[in-house]
Amino acid sequence: METIITSKILLTSALPMLTAVLVMLSGKKPNLRESWSVIGAVLTFLSVVNLLPHILSGGAYEYTLATLYPGISIKFHLDALGILFAGTASFLWILAGFYCVGYMRGLNEHAQTRFYVCYAVSVGGAMGAAFAGNLFTLYLFYEIVSIFTYPLVAHHQDAEGYEGGRKYITYLMFTSKAFLLPAMAIIYVQCGTLDFCYTGIANGIFPAGANHTLVVISYLLCLFGFAKAGIMPLHSWLPSAMVAPTPVSALLHAVVVVKVGVFSTCRIMLSVFGVKLLHDLNLGIFTAYFVSFTIIMASVIALSKTNLKARLAYSTISQLSYIILGVAMLTPNGITGGLIHITNHAFSKITLFFCAGAIFVACGKKDIREMGGLGWRMPITMIAFGIASLSMIGVPPSCGFVTKWFLALGAMDIKSIGLLVVLLVSSLLNAGYFVPVFLKAFFGQPPAAEVGVTDNLENRPLILFMVVPLLITSIISIVLGIYPDLFLKIINVMVGA
Repeated sequence: METIITSKILLTSALPMLTAVLVMLSGKKPNLRESWSVIGAVLTFLSVVNLLPHILSGGAYEYTLATLYPGISIKFHLDALGILFAGTASFLWILAGFYCVGYMRGLNEHAQTRFYVCYAVSVGGAMGAAFAGNLFTLYLFYEIVSIFTYPLVAHHQDAEGYEGGRKYITYLMFTSKAFLLPAMAIIYVQCGTLDFCYTGIANGIFPAGANHTLVVISYLLCLFGFAKAGIMPLHSWLPSAMVAPTPVSALLHAVVVVKVGVFSTCRIMLSVFGVKLLHDLNLGIFTAYFVSFTIIMASVIALSKTNLKARLAYSTISQLSYIILGVAMLTPNGITGGLIHITNHAFSKITLFFCAGAIFVACGKKDIREMGGLGWRMPITMIAFGIASLSMIGVPPSCGFVTKWFLALGAMDIKSIGLLVVLLVSSLLNAGYFVPVFLKAFFGQPPAAEVGVTDNLENRPLILFMVVPLLITSIISIVLGIYPDLFLKIINVMVGA
């Protein structure tokens, strides 16, 4: 593997931070402020794309910003896993930028400059995590994401917003301090470094004589320390964060926060512990069955929710564990299914939250029981919701089918009937809480006050700013199901190694 030492990756990860500064300086000029947000997103995505050819050829980029202590530095190293996450986050930021204009202006939200600044810095934190070359750097950017998404969660500055924000920051900051810092100390003592393994995923950084008890302890501390992954029982912060504006929910559930959690967990599993060590200590199969509980239970809870965003929140908790489940299978097929779901879930889930936000701005509805007949007044929105729902369920030709195909192959590789049953039952549960929403919208009885009302709610300019992005992401959910080749090539670079 050819590693190019370049500051280009540092500049790429810094672009969202520069965008935040420009947004702040343009606070009194709304059009310019929002233009900077979109321009910064486009430039960040193009910068990531520029790095892609070398990654596809099996290479990597590296840059050390500062060495703090032998084996501990602020270091960037971009490989296939990193660019998969960075490319997904930066592209979706472009669409979210347009969507935010329609949502924030449509509801005449306050503190819009603060909102856009924190949004950009949060994406910058995700980019830094994607480019992190060691556990210390990953930890720093993980914390940046936590800190700058807090004002977004508490954006409404009311009692409910502050309560949701307090629970959000308490869960994430406590677990990172109580679990990740001790884990890093144990790993450093055992290995003498916090750098990731750059020679493949088979062997991690632990020496052959590492104490197995300490390895297991450090692994469990990492697994629960990255609470953004939403593994039960450290999940309840996520539904509480639904008090945030819908663009923030989309950011939390599809682009940045939870994806940083599962990305960090996958990075630790593959680049610190390695497939061989996890297999030898039976930590892979333990993790697979442990997160299977989250997959099933979160889906069961989602069935009971009538608030659309709450139902989507528990769906996210369930879907995130698919990613960790796949990697925990420790087979090429399983790992491929898990990693590709980082992208597949992102496009499908952001579509669902975009739809929820468009519905709220257009007609003020949050409760599924009030959405009877809404599909005829917001046809594009509800069709996009249906497409994204099919992806969550895993119906071909949606991208979610690709995920579950590889996960099923991975389960068969390790001859686990139990995990196959988990995949089947969870898919049925997914259908149980998504299909009724679509059927209600098109075939349900509208509220008495809306009987005979046929006006189109999607033809207003600000609503179109929201409808167009959700239409694009829903179409991409199908395209990625039919043509997953690029992402499979990126993943194969890492899995093949």
